Amino acid sequence: MRGWKLWTMLAVVLGSGIVFLDTSVVNLALPRIADELPRGGFAKLELQGYVQNGYFVTLSALLILAGALTDHYGRRRMFAIGLAGFGITSLLCGLAPSGPLLILFRILQGAAGALVVPGSLSIITASFDGEEQGRAFGVWAAASAATTIIGPFVGGVLVNTISWRAAFLINVPLILLALWATLTHVPESRDEESTGHFDWLGSLVVILAVGGLAFGLVRGEQTRWANSVAWVSLGVGGAATIAFPFLMRLLPNPLVPLRLFRSRNFSVTNISTFVIYGALYVMLSLLGIFMIGTLGYSEPAAGIATIPATLLLVLFSTRFGKLSARFGPRVFMSAGPAIMGLGLLWFQRFPGDHAPWVFGTGDGRSLVPPVDYWIDFFPGIAVFGAGLMMMVAPLTTALMTSLPKRTSGLASAINNAISRVGSPIVFAIIFVVIANGFYGSIEERVPGAPVQSSEFRQDVSPLNPPPPGATQELREATQAASTDAFRVGMLVAAVMLLLGAAVNGAGISNRQATAYAHAEPGETASKERLDPEEVAPEPGVS
Repeated sequence: MRGWKLWTMLAVVLGSGIVFLDTSVVNLALPRIADELPRGGFAKLELQGYVQNGYFVTLSALLILAGALTDHYGRRRMFAIGLAGFGITSLLCGLAPSGPLLILFRILQGAAGALVVPGSLSIITASFDGEEQGRAFGVWAAASAATTIIGPFVGGVLVNTISWRAAFLINVPLILLALWATLTHVPESRDEESTGHFDWLGSLVVILAVGGLAFGLVRGEQTRWANSVAWVSLGVGGAATIAFPFLMRLLPNPLVPLRLFRSRNFSVTNISTFVIYGALYVMLSLLGIFMIGTLGYSEPAAGIATIPATLLLVLFSTRFGKLSARFGPRVFMSAGPAIMGLGLLWFQRFPGDHAPWVFGTGDGRSLVPPVDYWIDFFPGIAVFGAGLMMMVAPLTTALMTSLPKRTSGLASAINNAISRVGSPIVFAIIFVVIANGFYGSIEERVPGAPVQSSEFRQDVSPLNPPPPGATQELREATQAASTDAFRVGMLVAAVMLLLGAAVNGAGISNRQATAYAHAEPGETASKERLDPEEVAPEPGVS
């Protein structure tokens, strides 16, 4: 790589990595934040929830708008604005004097982060070609995965040795380095065919769609779906989602031209993203809850348990990105999810109803025989990681080469929005199935247990430890029902991954199309290369 390309990679990896890292780092600081900051009328858990989810909801809601702005006004420009905003809001979060102000600053931080995420991939797409581009996508994917390794460690060190404020302030010097590299070395690029008329009406509708769904999911989970605001928000988000494509067809300069979905690889990649990343979210969420709540692992131990999968992704993602650029993404996007699914099937070996393994110790927690990590978890996690390392970079390559480079920011934003909002939707649906089976299992084992009452469900929930005052019979029933629920969740996630593999195998084309049908009905179709052999301009040239 030429010197300016190395600096470009540093800028995009640092920028997007910090946005991803900020979630895991800040999560570990939430207990200290709630204890040390004036809460301004918020309950402790309520403050923690808004600090965590205010960032997620805003980031998700603004992604598609940010992607369109990136293509329209310039990728380097909007990426730099996002970095500057993220640095300023990180500083404000680190200096926040109260809980309500911290919530406000986190919302603004999410808005800045929305500009950074699609900008990073679109800059790679505009700056690299061929195998070099595939390798760059692999580096980006590996760096993003690395944040899952270092996030809990960095957060724990900062919070325990310095202050929760350091979890935010550490962003500032890293952002400054990324901003300097962006302004001095990243070439500017934009959609040269832009009409100059930006679709603000479509932007409002997509914000209502994605933001409504994201907030409704967050609020529903916080209130155990007993709050009307969550349902109203989901209704608004659902209605806006249904109305959005009709609006895009009517507007002369739509935010998301429906012709984008005529690209087979773009449509298939987004469908498989919804399925595969939904399964990934389910796996990681249920595995953590099961290890901590059911088996009694500590939080750090449960986090370390998934390191083998992440290490495989970090070490080999770049290689598979390069192979995908050379041979095409289809085989990797098909084999990867299939192998991931086989890894999850390993967890079906945990005994269920027909081989109960619970026994009473009287302490209400250690109700299962000692679990051997290397036998019970490592094989499944390692196989899962082997599939993950094959899939991530090729999926990114297929996505970003499926459309003209001029729409790369929008393409990245749409895919990110699907993964960020779609994954919790998948988890919420699957968790309903798991919860119904869980309470039904308890009712069978403990006749007369008030499993339908809200009070009981607040104290006893799937995969979590039973309440301290529970009877021995209820503790054992909860333990066994949680094990069953975990197995069901892993089985559903495995089936989803196998479905995603089939979708990719049938739908992804290795041959990069050389024409792009983008004419609306009644217009003359024109052609445009999807991956033109462009020479990136020298740094500073717009």
